[in-house]
Amino acid sequence: MSKKLKIIVLVMSALLAILLSVSIGGADIPISDIGRVFAYRLFGAPLPSDMPSVTAGLIWNIRLPRVLLSFVVGASLAVSGSVMQSVLKNPLASSYTVGVSAGAGLGVVLIIVFGISSTVLGAFLMPLTAIVFGMATIVFAVLVASRMSHALNDQSIILVGMILSVFVNAIMMTFASRSPEYAQQIAMWQMGSLSMRGWHVVGIISAASTVLILWLCRYAKEMDILTFGDEQASAVGVDVKKMKWFLLLLSSMLTAVSVAFVGVIGFVDLIAPHIIRRFFGAAHRYVLPLSALFGGLFLVLADLLSRTLIAPSEIPIGSITALIGAPFFGYLFLKNSKRKAGAS
Repeated sequence: MSKKLKIIVLVMSALLAILLSVSIGGADIPISDIGRVFAYRLFGAPLPSDMPSVTAGLIWNIRLPRVLLSFVVGASLAVSGSVMQSVLKNPLASSYTVGVSAGAGLGVVLIIVFGISSTVLGAFLMPLTAIVFGMATIVFAVLVASRMSHALNDQSIILVGMILSVFVNAIMMTFASRSPEYAQQIAMWQMGSLSMRGWHVVGIISAASTVLILWLCRYAKEMDILTFGDEQASAVGVDVKKMKWFLLLLSSMLTAVSVAFVGVIGFVDLIAPHIIRRFFGAAHRYVLPLSALFGGLFLVLADLLSRTLIAPSEIPIGSITALIGAPFFGYLFLKNSKRKAGAS
């Protein structure tokens, strides 16, 4: 199958997943009704007389924002993971495994527990706090790992990141136990949740993620060069240290924006880049946008499972991604260890 045809298949699969996810739920909705509600909302076309008003509200106000939010969050996490794996030259690297997600989550929990607000920042206080804490976490992880090993392409960065994640999660659980009124909200943040998010959240995350993803895509050539090694990159004029820090911080911002609104959702940023590289190669002009597309598709389907497997109850989305991602992480770890053992 040609690369062009595979891209078309991926795009069509993503669109189909979105339609199915809007259609399937506690009350199944015909796909034709989704098209009619779109026509009504966007072009003012009249709704069919036999369509209950509650159906139109369910599609537009509940299902569609949630599905689009899951797609945008999945795309953001996938691109972030793609960048981190490229910069650190480590197949196990992702915002989740190096502690960025946990750090950003801690920032949000502090806002919740201490009731911090700002008349100046308003709704942007939480995402900005998440960004600051997420970026601080990656900076700390990289600095500590660089003391353990001068090369950032070994397992040290993953080890430090996992230790940080455990430590930060312990802090959040301590806050939960000390503040019972916030315990459920903190627990949901740690497991991730896409429910009850309106169009305003979709708009904020979509705008921020689109800007950051397009910004990162501008450096696809530099990421390709970095894969050949630091010496080769320096030889062609790339400021390696500056470029690595810039890309790491930008990808951390991308993750933190999502965590600020939907909580910690792991392993999307680990799985999507590997799948895309397997089918489309390592060139970042393909890896970044197609990882976004596959990451969005993956999280839309994961959210559909979380809503329908034990309906009317709901499984936390983070549990679904962990059930898929943890074995995948183990497989990559063993594969990477065997490759290194064979090389030595």
